[in-house]
Amino acid sequence: MAADRKGWTEVNVTIIGSGFAALAAIHRLRNLDSGRRIGITVIAPQASFTYLPSLIWIPSGLRQKEDITFSLKPFFEWMGVDWHAGSAVGVKDNGRTVITTSGEVQNDALLIASGGQYIRKLPGIDHTLNPCSGVSDVAEFRDRIETMPGGKVVMGFAGNPKEPTAVRGGPMFEFLFGLHTQLRRQGRLKNFDLAFFSPMAEPGKRLGPKAVKGLLHTMKKRQITTHLGHKMVGFGADYVETEGGRIASDLTLFIPGMTGQGWFKNTGLALSDGGFFKADVHGRVEGGERVYVAGDAGSFPGPEWRAKQAHMAELQAVAAINNIYRELKGLPPRATFRTELICIVDTLDSGIWVSRFKKMGLILPPLLPMHWVKILLEWKSVHPYR
Repeated sequence: MAADRKGWTEVNVTIIGSGFAALAAIHRLRNLDSGRRIGITVIAPQASFTYLPSLIWIPSGLRQKEDITFSLKPFFEWMGVDWHAGSAVGVKDNGRTVITTSGEVQNDALLIASGGQYIRKLPGIDHTLNPCSGVSDVAEFRDRIETMPGGKVVMGFAGNPKEPTAVRGGPMFEFLFGLHTQLRRQGRLKNFDLAFFSPMAEPGKRLGPKAVKGLLHTMKKRQITTHLGHKMVGFGADYVETEGGRIASDLTLFIPGMTGQGWFKNTGLALSDGGFFKADVHGRVEGGERVYVAGDAGSFPGPEWRAKQAHMAELQAVAAINNIYRELKGLPPRATFRTELICIVDTLDSGIWVSRFKKMGLILPPLLPMHWVKILLEWKSVHPYR
């Protein structure tokens, strides 16, 4: 590393990933380093970003793929970011070298923001669609609903028993309520039966007991049948199998629990029982030097109701970059992030505000303005990349 005329050491921060955490990290680092004396390298197979929270609006036609998917090349150029096209497959040298499918990348500090992956071990899971996996499965769901004259649509989610926080259930409530609203608007609701399942007796418990009660009440009000508290067994082309019985299904949506990506094991860094990088309150990964994690790739300390959300990924990324910046200046990390849970469960014609903080929580009844608030949040998030 060579010192420049101002005495600052030219260094490179490498970020693995191009999602919410990675983009928040880039913004924060450039705010701290306005002179752009710190190099930033992003490792990602594609220089693109999909605003995943808006996947819920694709089945109804409120959004199309091109509305929520953006090239990051202009943003990278604007921010002075070098894009390394490839996927991470390992880390060595105590974090200073990232091994990728297209070569090795050296760094002076590393932020892992690659996300996790969904557990696909249940027999017959290929008979299901995972709407949180990306545009492809949601588009297939949209197309199949458009051509179905009627039938039974079954939706559900599960978790990771070894990592209770590694569950993504909120979006499934939105797909479920959104489909109900969509079919009602089309005058086709009478031809369909909707059902919801989960091995959890209280799905959505992370949102708080009042939220669970409210969500289940909304299902009952909309005549959506529920199958709760029974361990998953597997899937078939026309059924969901649980230890509590078989549920007939003409179309099944299922969001499995999450775990860490396979390459995490090739890093020498500490992993949680659930397969994620084990982090401390500053976002530092155990077993590395100037190695941090943010977002779905990490296992963080905090209250039992903490969740994996884009919002939390951004908070973790900002704290991680603050600490990386301090460490590069020879100072100890001190930044932490607050744990909070904020979401709007959208139903196409309203939104249910749910929030949870250290000392309080709040849930509001379905309100039309909350639907527009969610659209406003989308605009605020994607505007920089348009």
